[in-house]
Amino acid sequence: MKFGAIIIGDEILSGKRQDKHLAKAIALLGMRGLEISWAQYLGDDPELITATLRRTLAGSDTVFSFGGIGATPDDHTRRCAAQAAGVALRLHPAAEAEIRGRFKDDPKGVTPQRLAMGEFPEGAAIIPNPYNRIPGFSLRDHHFLPGFPEMAWPMLEWVLDNRYAHVSAERAAEAAIIVREAGESQLIELMNECLRAFPGLKVFSLPRVTPERYIELGVRGNEAQVTAGIAMLQAGVSGLGFPWTAALS
Repeated sequence: MKFGAIIIGDEILSGKRQDKHLAKAIALLGMRGLEISWAQYLGDDPELITATLRRTLAGSDTVFSFGGIGATPDDHTRRCAAQAAGVALRLHPAAEAEIRGRFKDDPKGVTPQRLAMGEFPEGAAIIPNPYNRIPGFSLRDHHFLPGFPEMAWPMLEWVLDNRYAHVSAERAAEAAIIVREAGESQLIELMNECLRAFPGLKVFSLPRVTPERYIELGVRGNEAQVTAGIAMLQAGVSGLGFPWTAALS
C-alpha cells in the first residue's frame, strides 16, 4: 500500500507560511512502520485541485489531503473532491450533528456558513475533530483534513489507527558510507552495478560541499539486500582507490 500527501494553500506556495504537515505525516506514518511515497503542493486553484484529485481517486494510493475544507471563499477542496468523484456535495448528517453540537451555546448560533463546513461528497464518512468538533471527511481511501496542525494531526492519527491499523509494512533498512576524494561521475558505474545485482534496492548519492567535501553513498530497501548491497559498495569504492568511512546513523 502506498501513501501520498497533498498540501493545499496559496500561503504555503507564497512563503507566508511554512508547511509542517509533510514532516509530521512522515513521522506519524513512520511510527507505524509506514512511509509516504509521494507528496504534492497545490495552490488554491479549483481546476488544479479537481484534476489532481480526479487522477489520485482513479488510483490505488491512500491519500491524505491537508487544507481547504473550511467555509471561506478560498476553501475549494470539498467541492473539488465532489467534482473529481462525480458526486454531489451534500450536508452530511453526522457532520451536521457535530457542528450543531459545537455551536449550540454560541450566541451566533448555527449559521449556514458553519453548516457548509459539513457539506461533503456523497458517500463520504466523517473524520472526528477533537479540537473543535468540525469534522473532516474520508472519500474512499482519500482523507481530507484541515490546514490547522492542531486539528489535522490528531485527525490523521485517528485515520491511521481506525482505518489502517491492520496494514503492516516492513520498514525499509538503510546503510551508507562517506566517500572522500571522489566525484559522483566516478561512482556512477559502481552504483549501476549495485542496482543490477540488487534490483530491489534504491541506491543514493548525496554530495556535500560544506563544511567538508564528500559524498554520502548508500542503499535503501530490504534489510538482507541492504547488508549485501552496502558491502558491494564498500568493496567497489576501495577498489576504485577512494577512502571511505561508515556514515553516522
